[in-house]
Amino acid sequence: MGLQIIDRTFLALRSDRVHVDDITWYACSEREWGCNWLVREDAPAGRCISCRLTRTRPASDDTIALEKLAKTEEAKRRLMLQIADVGLPVVPWDVEPGGLGFDLLSSRSEGRPVVIGHANGIITIDLAESLDDVREAVRVKLGEPYRTILGHLRHEIGHYFQNVLITDETTWARCRDLFGDERESYRDAIDRHYSVGAPADWQSAFISEYATMHAWEDFAETFAHYLHIVGTLQTSAAIGIRLDAGASTLRDTDVVPREDYHDEPIGRVLADWAAMSQGFNRVNRSMGFGDLYPFTISPPVQRKLGFIHELITRAPLTTQQQIDLALASRDDERA
Repeated sequence: MGLQIIDRTFLALRSDRVHVDDITWYACSEREWGCNWLVREDAPAGRCISCRLTRTRPASDDTIALEKLAKTEEAKRRLMLQIADVGLPVVPWDVEPGGLGFDLLSSRSEGRPVVIGHANGIITIDLAESLDDVREAVRVKLGEPYRTILGHLRHEIGHYFQNVLITDETTWARCRDLFGDERESYRDAIDRHYSVGAPADWQSAFISEYATMHAWEDFAETFAHYLHIVGTLQTSAAIGIRLDAGASTLRDTDVVPREDYHDEPIGRVLADWAAMSQGFNRVNRSMGFGDLYPFTISPPVQRKLGFIHELITRAPLTTQQQIDLALASRDDERA
């Protein structure tokens, strides 16, 4: 079946297995490297759906790289859980050409740079970025206010979903009107960005400096920020964080985050986030850290986020049904 069967249930294992409704579930074979998801007894492989999406990984004897893999796989599981939560369709790379897959490589092991990014459904990540000093160096080089493995994965999967969710010329026309024409030369855009930089007033229309480089990057950056926003609001709701107007100066009405904004307009999402993110920023400052969310959501960016919200909440059911049909003959996994 598809990713919609991923849930948040934690189960106690006995001898690396557990019985639920007459079905036996086993620990993922990658448990040694930190995976805590389960695999159904009749699955053809011992890896969970998240680990199966990893097409390439370090060699089994490369224990140093595998330690970095564990951190990256943890972030990937969090990503895939959110993708399932918002109901987005995923076809794995080994089911259909162009399907989603991950090449998780280490530049430290390869002895050469790893070209990170997305191409035809495959997301390539350099495991060395799990090292704080490496990730910080990349952040400074790219002029980013912050950089995390999860944020990077959310950005790259945005490239994948742009082609999955936009399937007709009318929607592509709307996308180009908001983000620019993705058919323009990407190589020229890279050269221009790294020689000239972002426009001086980029905050007026883009979520980040990197988003100014090319229409593809603008879409992926905006997609990632949508996942940042709804994911953090969902966590806030799950643990009971809210803003009481009587005790807060951030808004004159209560702010009660929701675990699911699928049936809410983007205005509700952004209104809740505007207040909650200000509160989170104040908490971070109290600890001497930088802002949790150091970004400005301008009106043009709000419209872009609204487009992403519409794409995600209107993802076609027929696509998910096709995915389920394609996967039904392979296995039925649950995390």
